[in-house]
Amino acid sequence: MNEDGNAAGSLPVLLDRWRSDLAAWAIPEHIAAAVTESPWVLPRGVFARRADRMAAAPSGPSFQRAWQALDPPGSVLDVGSGAGAASLPLLPRCTALTAVDSEPDMLGLLAQRAAAAGLQPSLVAGRWPDVAKDAAVADVVTCYHVVYNVPDIEPFLAALTSAARRTVVLEMTSTHPLVSLNPLWLQFHGVIRPDRPRAGDLLAILAAMGVSTWHEEWRRPAGQDYGSFEEMVDVTRRRLCLPPERLDDVRQALIQFGVDPVNPVDLGSAGRAVLTISWDGKG
Repeated sequence: MNEDGNAAGSLPVLLDRWRSDLAAWAIPEHIAAAVTESPWVLPRGVFARRADRMAAAPSGPSFQRAWQALDPPGSVLDVGSGAGAASLPLLPRCTALTAVDSEPDMLGLLAQRAAAAGLQPSLVAGRWPDVAKDAAVADVVTCYHVVYNVPDIEPFLAALTSAARRTVVLEMTSTHPLVSLNPLWLQFHGVIRPDRPRAGDLLAILAAMGVSTWHEEWRRPAGQDYGSFEEMVDVTRRRLCLPPERLDDVRQALIQFGVDPVNPVDLGSAGRAVLTISWDGKG
């Protein structure tokens, strides 16, 4: 556990670096044009299983930090909610829940689960911070595994702070989550993919913004989020911009890189380093 101090580098330089590092993840045009399916697949079943697993057995510093901030019980705003992996474990201390996500299907998955637990959430479809004005201010704001999708990070973070009365709890992998596919990109396309930005870059940005943060690096145990090995193979194929006839090649590559077909978890998920970052809201 650490208290974050001032980091080297001016804010404009750090923001430009974050933006350019994320831009480097763009898929080469000739590879993307060779397939008809989007590589940016969001498998609903994976998100739903992950949310159910987190709700059934809450654990880890992110949960603990948000749980402590909800004493006394209070409202939660879940930004980039997915199916509710961040907010559903908090329902026993949650007096009101607002979920923001750009995917309406994800909001539907969360709403079903929250309603089954006796809470009717407020749902806001759209991108943060564009829809921040439509989301109620809350005691605790959660934002898990979203920031690597946000090139314009400063207003995103500032809006999280403005929306929180007590605390913001942000969770991210220490390195970009798609780094684990880099060996497969090299194998199938001969392309060397980037490995930045990283969590330390976000901490530097927050420090340069004048935000005093608490953070802890830890390792989240891997879970079986895929319904089957074949589902994982197909999702990986699409992420790699490969056509359906390469399914068997992807299947063999995943096994070669250590995936157990009986218990399929994402490459790199086992023992993957995760960072919990929290800071005070506007009060």
